[in-house]
Amino acid sequence: MSNVLRATLLSLFGSLAPGCASPGPPAATATPEAPGAPADLVIKAGVVRTMDPAKPRAEAVAVRGERIVYVGSAADTKAFVGPGTRVVELPGRAVVPGLVDGHGHLYGLGIALETPSVRGAKSVEEAAAVVAEAAKARPRGEWITGRGWDQNLWPGAAFPTHGPLDAAAPEHPVALRRVDGHALWANAAAMRAAGVGRGTQDPPGGRVLRDAAGEPTGVFIDKAMDLVEARIPADPPAVRERRILRAAEEALSCGLTGVHEMGIDDETVTAYRALAAAGRLPIRVHAYLAGEGRLEGLRGRAPDVDATGTAMFVLRGVKLFADGALGSRGAALLEPYADEPSTSGLLLMEPDALARAARLVADAGFQLAVHAIGDRANRAALDAFEALGPGRAAALRFRVEHAQIVSPDDLPRFSALGVIASMQPTHATSDMPWAPARLGAHRLKGAYAWRSLRSSGARLVFGSDFPVEDASPLLGMYAAVTRQDLSGQPPGGWMPEERLDLDEALLAFTAAPAYASWAEGQRGRIAPGYVADLTVLGRDLSPDRSLVDTPIDMVVVGGRVARAGAPALRPDRHPMSRPTQ
Repeated sequence: MSNVLRATLLSLFGSLAPGCASPGPPAATATPEAPGAPADLVIKAGVVRTMDPAKPRAEAVAVRGERIVYVGSAADTKAFVGPGTRVVELPGRAVVPGLVDGHGHLYGLGIALETPSVRGAKSVEEAAAVVAEAAKARPRGEWITGRGWDQNLWPGAAFPTHGPLDAAAPEHPVALRRVDGHALWANAAAMRAAGVGRGTQDPPGGRVLRDAAGEPTGVFIDKAMDLVEARIPADPPAVRERRILRAAEEALSCGLTGVHEMGIDDETVTAYRALAAAGRLPIRVHAYLAGEGRLEGLRGRAPDVDATGTAMFVLRGVKLFADGALGSRGAALLEPYADEPSTSGLLLMEPDALARAARLVADAGFQLAVHAIGDRANRAALDAFEALGPGRAAALRFRVEHAQIVSPDDLPRFSALGVIASMQPTHATSDMPWAPARLGAHRLKGAYAWRSLRSSGARLVFGSDFPVEDASPLLGMYAAVTRQDLSGQPPGGWMPEERLDLDEALLAFTAAPAYASWAEGQRGRIAPGYVADLTVLGRDLSPDRSLVDTPIDMVVVGGRVARAGAPALRPDRHPMSRPTQ
């Protein structure tokens, strides 16, 4: 194990600096059960990557109930094998702590799996053809919703208009979110249903794109999306539960044992709680309430606390948006866009409002996660956290989601304030074909700056932002260690000075999200007394292209085999070179 990783693990799991963070759950006991007491499950593998500085590598793991009781040599597991013990022999495989996506949209993935997808469409016409096919199976007047369009893939890279959707589905309102979720493409029927016309004003934090005559073109940016989406019928509870379960199975197939669910409404919280209470939720969910319009209600609520680290659903945080996305030019920048100097993006919350919201969330005892992509939005988030007073943001483990474009002056502030940098490595490899055009060369210094943040002492938590990107954490690790697309481009990696090593990338998908969910004393490493969340890989990890094709052989959640024999990752499922943000 590298000295860098050892120091990082010790900083994560050792004592916390006074005033910098409050203690998480009680640390799990490091004393195994007495030899001879049978375990429920024993896994023998080629290597066990424990993320435990006291014993970084092992050969086998024994589990009783929900917890690990032994980590060590395969030969010594005999003392833990009884008549009812399930022994799994996996020579050549690798066992790692359960992989966790630190920023995903599980319910959003469930929606995406059940609605038309135009992801990867190479033209407006190709996207419209998908809608036309969906319309054939829908009764007249039923809404068609979907996601995935990206004008950067189309000839001319121009935003679409409602015309192609009108032709594809003239009798259905159509509303398709852009791949990043920060722009909406609607047809005329949807705009009529929403009462949107020439006289519709841009809402604060939003933009209605218009033609030369001032008529809405059918594209709505950020908060302007609400003008249309407010008219879409809500999903009933049974549909929400079905979509959560379908998305959870997809996440398990990627090797995930947990997800930090970013920004859900109260109805979706209710669906999660029902599934967890019935023992039907197969993956751990650390959830963040969508904060817009709900902040005042926090005064009468309390965050969930999971003292044992075994809860399947925990609502402890609140998610807010400081800006939009880079691909739709909604990310708030300190200077104008290099490829559209007339705009610097959109602040979805003004700095004063964000500071007030941060204080309200802190006073209610919730953890705050702020979406910030542009350098202006990141500065506003850090300013709001700093205004809370020394140590307070760190004590509540406040987070910045994405932190994609950060002014070099602000990079050290993450560490100084104890703020978690929640980042998604595949955003860099997806955005690299066009991000330089948006930003200009001088702003790339603080773009997707994992190494710079890491070196400054910041805590990095990695995720995928699925369904914006593919849910596979192995793709995220590949992007983090190579900064290349699946074809190996560019040679040596894009801005290779910001690459991480393999241990650091694995840490960001295991121990780091455990810390971010207040579970560092219970999950995130393989050690006696820790919760038995494990991901078994078809071979050991290597910092190269082989990461992408590494099979997921088994997923264990709380000592229970949640998935076995999951399919190997297929390159055709992971188009990392596609621009998404």
